[in-house]
Amino acid sequence: MPRRFVRTLIAGVLALGFAGLSAAADPVRAQFLQSYRWQIPDQPLFGGFSGFEIGPQGRDFVTQSDRATLWRGQIQRDAQGEIIGIALTSGPTKLHDAKGALMTRRFADSEGLALAPDGSVYLSFEGVARVAHFATDGGPARDLPRPEAFKNMQRNSSFESLAIAPDGTLYTMPERSGSLDASFPIWRYRNGEWSQPFDIPRAGDWLPVGADFGPDGRLYVLERDFWGLLGFLTRVQVFDITGDTLSGGDVLIQTGPGKHDNLEGISAWRDSTGAIRLTMISDDNFRIFQRTEIVEYRLQPNPEGD
Repeated sequence: MPRRFVRTLIAGVLALGFAGLSAAADPVRAQFLQSYRWQIPDQPLFGGFSGFEIGPQGRDFVTQSDRATLWRGQIQRDAQGEIIGIALTSGPTKLHDAKGALMTRRFADSEGLALAPDGSVYLSFEGVARVAHFATDGGPARDLPRPEAFKNMQRNSSFESLAIAPDGTLYTMPERSGSLDASFPIWRYRNGEWSQPFDIPRAGDWLPVGADFGPDGRLYVLERDFWGLLGFLTRVQVFDITGDTLSGGDVLIQTGPGKHDNLEGISAWRDSTGAIRLTMISDDNFRIFQRTEIVEYRLQPNPEGD
């Protein structure tokens, strides 16, 4: 075995060990509840889920695939609130463009999802960076204005995340910032216009892939890292937005590689005990060695009162 490979392997093992010790030293802010594997073996369109919204009782949900299909259903739970099954109520519904035609591959990379109060959905796209509103699942899209900055974003690395605030304001951010020392710009849509009021600082190789406003009005941002054969790492931060100011950035969840699959969609809701739960879904990239899993964590009370 080459010495260089041995040195690299030892360094990697040590790094994992130190990372584990560091994580163990942090106060626990979220309790892992379960990972449920969702499967529909005879459905060729199943998979690639990258956005997720769940209803107030943790049952009704909507998700979308990054191949431009929309799915709605209900999560079945036992008396303790644990997921025991999933039943579809509609879908897969193929998405249509603003002219009413089925979306072509170039325009069909739907990544972020936000559920409006009336049940309609907003979707963000990263192939051609944009956000669109769908008044009905099978109806035509209404594309929101597209600033010049959107046209210059890196292909396949733009709007993975989309969230809607309690007042109806939309927030989105690109998956990549451009460099390791550049922050992620957050774009805000309200009153028919886009603005870019603040950024999220970048930390190493963590990339934002999902976002949602919780019942507490705070913005929860799902991030991922990828360590090759070791698998994906997951992190969730929470932020406060006041006017044009973003604050916070507390890390609630941070896993080692391989604990979960490629989690990309996140939904924050309050369960029957009054605790906030974070429910996430993975994008299996339509690969047989990956899986579609729905993961849940329960947030622990912050001793400082947050």
